[in-house]
Amino acid sequence: EGDTVLPPNLFGGRQQILLLYRRILQTIWQVPNDCDCKYLKDWAREEFKRNKSATEEDTIRMMITQGNMQLKELEKTLALAKS
Repeated sequence: EGDTVLPPNLFGGRQQILLLYRRILQTIWQVPNDCDCKYLKDWAREEFKRNKSATEEDTIRMMITQGNMQLKELEKTLALAKS
């Protein structure tokens, strides 16, 4: 099991990160093009894997903010594609 070194009390950091990851994947699964969907899933997995050793609170907070912004962009793009 790949546990991160993130202290569990870090402003609910671990829960917040897992929730963000889940929301990003759920949004990616709505991408109609299989190729794009696979690319985005791989990208998300790599981003989270690459940053999982971060322990500094400010860094983690910034990454969560960036992740949420990227999620919003993806949601906007999907909404436009569906309209």
